[in-house]
Amino acid sequence: MIVTIWRHGEAGLAITDEMRELTGSGTDDVSYGCHQINSHCHARGLPTPSRILHSPYVRTLQTAEIIDAAFSHATMDAVDELAPGSTTARVENLLGAVSDSTSKPDHLVLVSHQPLVTHLLDHWLGQRGLVPSLPPSGFACLQMDAPGAGCASLQFWAFPPEFEAGK
Repeated sequence: MIVTIWRHGEAGLAITDEMRELTGSGTDDVSYGCHQINSHCHARGLPTPSRILHSPYVRTLQTAEIIDAAFSHATMDAVDELAPGSTTARVENLLGAVSDSTSKPDHLVLVSHQPLVTHLLDHWLGQRGLVPSLPPSGFACLQMDAPGAGCASLQFWAFPPEFEAGK
């Protein structure tokens, strides 16, 4: 399964952290990132996103909605395991359940927050800093047969504004 870890787009200020909405720049970056991930997946023979899981916060919902609109065959759900304060163990348990389901996606996108997105990358790649810390709208695609420490291989990562693939 391909797992893309995607940090939400740039968000503005709000009364509570949970209510922060994407800025215009954040919306534009995520939209452009969708075009780029589509291009990078096709160039590498990888499936495009088919399922999107996101934290229940407004900015991750908005990011997921943009990704969902770009990949109309994808399904989308909010999960508490991707909210700030979650752990790699909680996300791993979630991925285990997704992997064991009868409708296992070919390409799963996890939309979340810092520092969780970097912790997940470091944990699954088994090496700290292999992917630079994800900025807003940045993402990294991994190949993973089963969730676990060091059990993933990096396919590519990309950051705004150009979203050129790195590895």
